[in-house]
Amino acid sequence: MERVLLAVEQIPAGRVAAYGVIARLVGAGPRQVGRIMREYGAFVPWWRVTSAAGDLPPTLLANARPHWDAEGIAVKPNGRGCSYAHHAVDENELVAAVHAALAALPSD
Repeated sequence: MERVLLAVEQIPAGRVAAYGVIARLVGAGPRQVGRIMREYGAFVPWWRVTSAAGDLPPTLLANARPHWDAEGIAVKPNGRGCSYAHHAVDENELVAAVHAALAALPSD
């Protein structure tokens, strides 16, 4: 759970990452990422995690819109989410940021 939330915290403002991208980074499945976000994601930038198409369910999209507007993430003409190709995080940069954040955690 902590690794998912830490990875989401590394997505820069104005960018999004798909559930599958986060899953690959932390060694989980996309559905696990979705469940963790649903149950524990309220205190991380959850609006930056979308489907691979950039879509969110209607209820989440309504709540994400103020955040997206503030960060310059435009809603697609179909109204289902954002253009993933236009707003996707650079995966190499995200990997580096996640690894750096994980390395900064205290070891047991």
